Amino acid sequence: MLKKRKVPHTYVIVFYIIVIAAIATMIIPGGQYAEKTVVVNGQESTEMVFHYVDHHVQTWQIFSALFKGFERQAGIIVFILMIGGAFWIMNNSKAIDVGIYSFLRLTKRVEKFKFFKKLGVENIIITLIMLLFSAFGAIFGMSEETIAFIIIFVPLSISMGYDSIVGVSMCFVAAGLGFAGAILNPFTIGIAQGLAGLPLFSGIEYRLFSWLVINTIGITFILRYARKIKKNPKSSLVYEDDAYWRKRGEENADKIVYKTTPSAWIVYCILVATMVVFSVLYPQTELKIGNSSSVIPIIPIVTAMFALTGFLSLRKSSHFFVLNLLIYTIFFLIIGVMGYGWYIMEIAALFFAMGIFSGIAMNNSADEITKLFLAGAKDIMSAAFIVGLAGGIIVILEDGKIIDTILYGLSQSMNDFGKVASVSVMYFIQTVINVIIPSGSAKAALTMPIMAPFSDLIGISRQATVMAFQFGDGFTNMITPTSGVLIGVLGVAKIPYQKWVKWITPLMIILMVIGLLLLIPTVTMKLNGF
Repeated sequence: MLKKRKVPHTYVIVFYIIVIAAIATMIIPGGQYAEKTVVVNGQESTEMVFHYVDHHVQTWQIFSALFKGFERQAGIIVFILMIGGAFWIMNNSKAIDVGIYSFLRLTKRVEKFKFFKKLGVENIIITLIMLLFSAFGAIFGMSEETIAFIIIFVPLSISMGYDSIVGVSMCFVAAGLGFAGAILNPFTIGIAQGLAGLPLFSGIEYRLFSWLVINTIGITFILRYARKIKKNPKSSLVYEDDAYWRKRGEENADKIVYKTTPSAWIVYCILVATMVVFSVLYPQTELKIGNSSSVIPIIPIVTAMFALTGFLSLRKSSHFFVLNLLIYTIFFLIIGVMGYGWYIMEIAALFFAMGIFSGIAMNNSADEITKLFLAGAKDIMSAAFIVGLAGGIIVILEDGKIIDTILYGLSQSMNDFGKVASVSVMYFIQTVINVIIPSGSAKAALTMPIMAPFSDLIGISRQATVMAFQFGDGFTNMITPTSGVLIGVLGVAKIPYQKWVKWITPLMIILMVIGLLLLIPTVTMKLNGF
């Protein structure tokens, strides 16, 4: 009898990719793009010109790539550790479990109505959550932020009878769908259109249609998978891996004593006083959505809401107060990102404060809070470690000077193609490049100065070129091992990378085909903004 072949550990797979990247530096010649000033009709402009350089063969550097990868991904690594520690403190309070139990009781009551029972309450819940996160991805490019939500949605998914993949899909995959169908994302569409010389966020009508199509396909796929797992949980690829989450759920299913501690009232007073001060300092906030903005007194409004709901939650128990604290942490995350340009440092600090105040509200001592934070950081360390290892792949390719050569070679493959074929090749090139340059902003800055003028030569709308970039940049973020966000999400969810690839590959194929079909009208039809 043949012995079943064991699938390598995620760390091993990523290290193999580092080795392959190092071998590529021995074969592919070095190259580099540089800006060159040209004069056209008396006006100066810059264009990207490629030239060959000496390539730097990477050999022993495969061992130092881990160190450099940690340096490169330091922000995400620290973010993961701080989020893990903060949520461990909150998890110890059992507040999230209280929230999940309350939510499940609510869904059972709602199921009594025939309309909701026919549609499926859980289907509605999954769809609404995914649409929300997809909107976040499409409007302000939510990506790294989804790591923080994994610790919420995976236990919720397990409690609803699904698996960790469904939990990850609710936030990470949903945000990925929105990122690919970007409507107003300033970090991808904004930069790409600016570099292509197009009015910012022009062509929004067709991009909105594309977003709807992509989400319909993606959410339908997830709902069908969720229904399958609901019928037979053991059919899940990650059933054994989810034992970790099921065990945590059983441990937290112990009888919860509902009470309100004096320290919770102290935390409430401190937070309300702090929010009042910030309301005075920031009475108006300019919330930016794409190229439009609105000035509203959002901080004073949220402060008043917190003062009311915090007081009501404390009358029930400290658990509901901590849950209330989590909800308003998410509110302030959205305000910070949309109004003040927050990124992972500010978000990590926000959740860190949430964790500390949660511990105090549950009457934990400073030593107990510290021990809980360290336990959470330790539990999530493997996720942080793999992010650094994955960063080593990019380090090898960059230090070997072959990224630009790959880009140049791919761009030359479009010569003498028809319009549909050319935009298809652009899409393919952007997809391939996204595997080695996961950053949408960096890829836009590198590729659009090359692709936009080239599209003029072959008679393709620059807007179509931006769409090819948009789709090529979006879909593969959910599968490429060079994405620190993906690796971080899987690490937190305890999903092995190889199992994730096996599960998501059919969805990737479907989405990439849909992306190709959505590109065809951009060169065959007269669309507004194209």
